[in-house]
Amino acid sequence: MTHPGAEMSGVEGPGAHAGQAGDQLPLVRASVRRSRPKPPDPPAAVLPVARVAVDVPLAHLDRLFDYAVSERQSAAAVPGVRVRVRFAGRLVDGFVLDRAATTEHPGRLARLHRVVSAEPVLTPQVARLARAVADRYAGTLADVVRLAVPPRHAAVEAAASTGGKLPPTAPEPGPWAALSAGEAFLAALAAGGSARAVLQVPPGAGTVAADWPDALARAALATASGGRGALLVVPDARDAQRLDAALRTIAGAGSHVLLSADLGPAERYRRWLAVLRGAVRVVVGTRAAAFAPLADLGLVAVWDDGDDLHAEPRAPYPHAREVLLLRAHDTGCAALLAGHARTAEAQHLVASGWAAALEVPRAQVRRLAPRIRPAGEDAERAGDAAARAARLPSLAWRTARDGLARGPVLVQVPRSGYLPWMSCAACREPARCRHCHGPLGLSGNSGHPSCAWCGQAHPDWTCPHCRGSRLRAPGAGSRRTAEELGRAFPGVPVRTSWADGTLETVPGEPALVVATPGAEPVAAGGYAAALLLDGSLLLQRHGLRAAEEAIRRWFAAAALVRAGDAGGTVAVVAPAGTPVVQALLRWDPAGAAERELAERRELAFPPAARLAELSGVAEDLVDLLATLHLPPGADVLGPVPAPLPSPGTAGGGGVADAGDHGDRARALIRVPRRQGAQLSRALQGAQGVRSARRSGGHVRVRVDPVDLA
Repeated sequence: MTHPGAEMSGVEGPGAHAGQAGDQLPLVRASVRRSRPKPPDPPAAVLPVARVAVDVPLAHLDRLFDYAVSERQSAAAVPGVRVRVRFAGRLVDGFVLDRAATTEHPGRLARLHRVVSAEPVLTPQVARLARAVADRYAGTLADVVRLAVPPRHAAVEAAASTGGKLPPTAPEPGPWAALSAGEAFLAALAAGGSARAVLQVPPGAGTVAADWPDALARAALATASGGRGALLVVPDARDAQRLDAALRTIAGAGSHVLLSADLGPAERYRRWLAVLRGAVRVVVGTRAAAFAPLADLGLVAVWDDGDDLHAEPRAPYPHAREVLLLRAHDTGCAALLAGHARTAEAQHLVASGWAAALEVPRAQVRRLAPRIRPAGEDAERAGDAAARAARLPSLAWRTARDGLARGPVLVQVPRSGYLPWMSCAACREPARCRHCHGPLGLSGNSGHPSCAWCGQAHPDWTCPHCRGSRLRAPGAGSRRTAEELGRAFPGVPVRTSWADGTLETVPGEPALVVATPGAEPVAAGGYAAALLLDGSLLLQRHGLRAAEEAIRRWFAAAALVRAGDAGGTVAVVAPAGTPVVQALLRWDPAGAAERELAERRELAFPPAARLAELSGVAEDLVDLLATLHLPPGADVLGPVPAPLPSPGTAGGGGVADAGDHGDRARALIRVPRRQGAQLSRALQGAQGVRSARRSGGHVRVRVDPVDLA
């Protein structure tokens, strides 16, 4: 007799084992299948080779690399798409720039790892532009492509772009009617011509002729009415908003897109895709928009090309104006440079015949311009105690007083802050931090001076030159100026506008508006008067563009003031005999630019020549110079110890590497303008040699830097 338990085990045991084996068999078979190597995808039947620009910013790898394309990838791997490839043992990003039938590579080609997206985001036109910019600025294609193509957002890419509204006909000329050949320029844009011009926007706040956003908007819409694209680049978001509003007023919403950094990555990419897919034909934006993928480009335009915000702070440091000019040269489209002032570069285009000057007749300029008077800087002789307290010369104080009887008064101050930089009261040498050598300043009306770079306080500062211990302020910042003016004009509202809080507009009521350059709000009906303070500090700054920058700032502020016939007055606190002040008195930006260009030619500085600035650790800089094969006639200046940024100059507010000033050096290389391409190729070659042999550290190379000091 069998035990029940034994019987149960005898019956169930074999059945249970059979069930487990049956469950495991599919897993074993799947494991075997996985262990077998997959048969390789056959190569593409047509154009099996992809030429890829890999995202590796090493100078010696700045070329295209060939990869094999499988038949499965062939339909998606079109020129312009993002891909992932294996490069030097790791996966990196890249872009397909071309497809080919054969390769010159002697070995077996690696395959594309995958096509990230089927969207061809790097168009042939932008790819050519990126290569031209890299060659112009002695950089690499990878660095420029990162500036040109924004990061991908898959969800945004999957959404369809909506079409924009295009104007059926060219708009009315508006401000262009007041310009010599202005209407002819608009007609050429609408007809598909390649007109090139430098527009001198006239003064006269509140007049149609001086409405620059309206003028640029009409030029863009005239181009779009002819079926072509228009690209408008401005220095900052405030200018972009003004231009955006002008386009909406004339053509309504949907006629254009605005591209700026403050949109956020996803929204900016959505708008950028709308441009890529041809949904709109007019683009407004800041410097990165110069690479916008507009098809059938008809016009590139830049507003206020002298503003240093147009200069890209990342390698290879291109300038938006030069990017747009390269684009105009490549596509044959029209080009427009516009501003209240004129740069030496714009004047060079006019003098060479490449562009025509569009200006209002001199008689009309004299009627539209405010009355401008030099106030000097003799505040000690001012008769009023309040004027002395506000460090205003008597004429400037009277100008402000009389202007307040009629409306708002603009006060332009070169720097924000309280006392942003200080110097020794005895020897007038700039006061520097003992720790990082940065500039010392005061952030309020009490406390000790502190460093603008590292923040270190200096309660017991002593001048290393004369052992003095007293400090003086060569110029006050916007906060200190507002405080002084509030005491000088009790009962008058004081409004401020600078980087920490920018006003877009102010009402036409009496008030003092203290603003830094570029942050001046627009007053309803124009300002009754303007004070341009601390002119000597602007003119005494170290730098190639000190005079040009001063006049650019002054013309921009004075253009916001009512015409002289309407009582508009400007007092510039600067020596009357300087050429810059004289140009302002005559409202002659073209004459000032012509004189500046003549001086640059005499001194062999850009734009009359090409110049490269090399900076880095002294040992690395010497190594790079030894590797260079410069064209004949190249002039090498240095290397010398790298200078520190002076207070008030571009780049003076940055953070320095503490403790390395003695090790750093700088060299300048100048060549005639016609040899500029040779200089850039020589710099690219030398950097490629150093990169390939992995010698030393990084040397920064900047071609035609805007803040050369």
